Amino acid sequence: MSAITETSDHGHGHHPGLHHQYEDMAQQTESYIVGMWVFLTTEIMFFGALFFIYTLYRWNYQLDFYIAHEHLDWKLGAFNTTVLLFSSFTMVMAVQSAQLKKRIAVMNYLGVTVLCAITFLVVKYFEYSSKFADHLYPGVNFATDAKAAFGEHAFEAGKLAVNMNHAQLFYGLYFCMTGLHAIHIIVGIGIIIALIRLWFNKANSVIHDYVPTEMVGLYWHFVDLVWIFLFPLFYLMPKPH
Repeated sequence: MSAITETSDHGHGHHPGLHHQYEDMAQQTESYIVGMWVFLTTEIMFFGALFFIYTLYRWNYQLDFYIAHEHLDWKLGAFNTTVLLFSSFTMVMAVQSAQLKKRIAVMNYLGVTVLCAITFLVVKYFEYSSKFADHLYPGVNFATDAKAAFGEHAFEAGKLAVNMNHAQLFYGLYFCMTGLHAIHIIVGIGIIIALIRLWFNKANSVIHDYVPTEMVGLYWHFVDLVWIFLFPLFYLMPKPH
């Protein structure tokens, strides 16, 4: 049935990558771009609100946030940052290969991007595990042992120097913001795998039109950009005066 449709399309001079609801490729491409940017705008507003909340609380509780953040491993955060930056590079190469209709290269670059995303999630799993082991998650059992959780910096002159409620707020924001980012990573993995399948099956929608691949790349770059902000805000916090 699809073969008959393709033959009919070619007979009427239609582009093989054109969907039936569009008049021409220019209209189809415009709808892709407008739709993606509307979606990304909603995402920017969503994450923007969280960044604004983080900024307000950090401004008010600078020392408590600083002490709380010292339990985070900046080396793991830096490793994950490198992994995501490399995944952005492989995604760029996948889009370029799509423009050149290099099918095997597209699948290879997309496959490496998925591997980078999985690596990121594995590292986050170990990071989250260490936080749960020290009860650094919001709730009634949050950080019952302050010294184990925050080290010697939690005490000053034998007294607790960090407000545990403020530290709990820090980790509430940490799990909320990095967790939502991780969900976007998981969604991205699913989308990229679906795109790989389309390229593997030689679907006209991707073989003859690189824009769908470019739109997936745009989403992935946005996810990477969010992490570029999350990494310094949570892991590289300067000591307040």
